[in-house]
Amino acid sequence: QGTMAEKILVTGGAGYIGSHCVLELVEAGYVPVVIDNFHNAIRGADALPESLRRVQQIVCQPILFQELDITDEAALQELFSKHHFSAVMHFAGLKAVGESVQKPLEYYRVNLTGTIRLLETMKAHDVRNIVFSSSATVYGDPKYLPLDENHPVGGCTNPYGKSKYFIEEMIRDLCKAERDWNAVLLRYFNPIGAHESGMIGEDPQGIPNNLMPYVAQVAVGRREFLNVFGNDYRTDDGTGVRDYIHVVDLAKGHIAALKKLKENCGCKIYNLGTGTGYSVLQMVRAMEKASGREIKYKITGRREGDVASCYANPALAERELGWKAAFGLDKMCEDLWRWQLQNPTGF
Repeated sequence: QGTMAEKILVTGGAGYIGSHCVLELVEAGYVPVVIDNFHNAIRGADALPESLRRVQQIVCQPILFQELDITDEAALQELFSKHHFSAVMHFAGLKAVGESVQKPLEYYRVNLTGTIRLLETMKAHDVRNIVFSSSATVYGDPKYLPLDENHPVGGCTNPYGKSKYFIEEMIRDLCKAERDWNAVLLRYFNPIGAHESGMIGEDPQGIPNNLMPYVAQVAVGRREFLNVFGNDYRTDDGTGVRDYIHVVDLAKGHIAALKKLKENCGCKIYNLGTGTGYSVLQMVRAMEKASGREIKYKITGRREGDVASCYANPALAERELGWKAAFGLDKMCEDLWRWQLQNPTGF
């Protein structure tokens, strides 16, 4: 790895998706510089988040890390003065749908103000390349399926989704106003699984907001049963259908996005999903198969803001990024189960 290796700033890089992307960045020959405020990360030794301490073990080289809050303008300015970044990968933000309904101002403050400060600092330091973590929630209630990138956006059902939509709009406006900016907005579907080492994975604090960590915790005996929210949707078995993507595939999509920025691409938007939807009960059965354990569940009422069905048309990403999800449901569940078994209480 030469001294000319590109430095990539990774905000929120100690989180679930961020840490897996840091690993892929190193494997691809980049030098990630990670910032995180520990809102959703566990402290390990050497002032490092535990997730990154483990990434270091996997790749056998040190990871540059600084504890920093995305809303701290002075700290951002100092960071950008210290390093010459060729691009930014922006993961940092609050991400619990239910909580965003309860605490809208906090979600808008962190997600919107944090991103504005980041973009202003980038501009001041002539860094004009960004990959942004968006979400399929920007599509709102699907008018048609599978969801392609031309599907209308903005009919979001919660402040979390709205904050992602607003940030997309800000970045689009910025790219329109300043032609030397390049941005790739990645609309994630439902990332699950873990690195196959079993050393890093999703570590929800408290009660998991997402299905699969919850299912895994039931399988490992940490929780008694799963609540299935609604079995009267217009789907094959009545439970909600989602597009699940292996987190390592997702991370590889970010490497492809960085290469896209190099083409002076302007503002591009891509779905990162597999194109296949699975119901809650199909996911439970797949996890039972991977773990060899029974997963108890109870049917309860629908959750506010949940749509019946949501899955991607990922063709554009394949065409323009040369990226395609490689891992199927069995692999996602096997890797999730390995992580859960080796880390029954998380990091």
